[in-house]
Amino acid sequence: MTTNAAQPEVLRYTAFSSVPHGGNPAGVVLDATALDDGDMLAIAADLGYSESAFLTAPPEGLGGQEGRAYSIRYFSPKAEVPFCGHATIATAVALAERTGPGTLVFATRAGTVPVEVAEEGGTVRATLTSVEPHIEDVAEADLAEALAALGWPAADLDPAFPPRVAFAGARHLVLAAATRERLADLSYDFARLEALMHRLDLTTLQLVWRESATVFHVRDPFPVGGVVEDPATGAAAAAFGAYARELGLVPDDAVLTLHQGEDLGRPGELTVTLHSGDPRVRVSGTGARID
Repeated sequence: MTTNAAQPEVLRYTAFSSVPHGGNPAGVVLDATALDDGDMLAIAADLGYSESAFLTAPPEGLGGQEGRAYSIRYFSPKAEVPFCGHATIATAVALAERTGPGTLVFATRAGTVPVEVAEEGGTVRATLTSVEPHIEDVAEADLAEALAALGWPAADLDPAFPPRVAFAGARHLVLAAATRERLADLSYDFARLEALMHRLDLTTLQLVWRESATVFHVRDPFPVGGVVEDPATGAAAAAFGAYARELGLVPDDAVLTLHQGEDLGRPGELTVTLHSGDPRVRVSGTGARID
């Protein structure tokens, strides 16, 4: 961005909540054409949100309606990330307020992500469809290091939920707490966990506690992004949905509710929908502008 260029408008929206003080805030730049990588990183760092989204023209052949298809990039305060669910939802809500509900198509570094936006009773809800997910085993030494960084004894894990690395646009290590109290007590070694996550190419840890058959509480440490904890994590929710289905912890057709942000004072709700015969995962939530 040249010094005499006009500064882009930086919008602020929260995702996975219908009120500004809930969910996960994101910066949204609807026209980032004049920005280079350094500009986008600087804007994200200045905002201090876990991620911010930057839109430019779509690549040739992306598809979608004219004016409703974009390239999108995501930056944390420290680095670019390949995919971010909450910033996608926030961007879709921002666009819907300007162009109305309907289908949007985003070209991300992880692949093509369509988003359906609907308005119900004055509330805008966006549903993203992930890229095709996959699940990987985690080495015992890496698991031990993650637990040591968290300060969690292995006995505090839920044995029904085997640790795995799950991907649905970004990589997340899924660890399940045996109790809500264990999940609530989160105080970890930032530098130690950050080093492990860089080595394993992880975006967050998806820490989970199962309340019922389809209701979960989750938290996401995010030291690689320069943020202690992500308040609501759509990419991790998609990865978790794929993980839970592949391991037979939920049916092939299921609607899961994930509560996140309660322990940070920013409660949000993420809906994860699984369809039999379609490996992709849908993640939906509301959004709101932050004044």
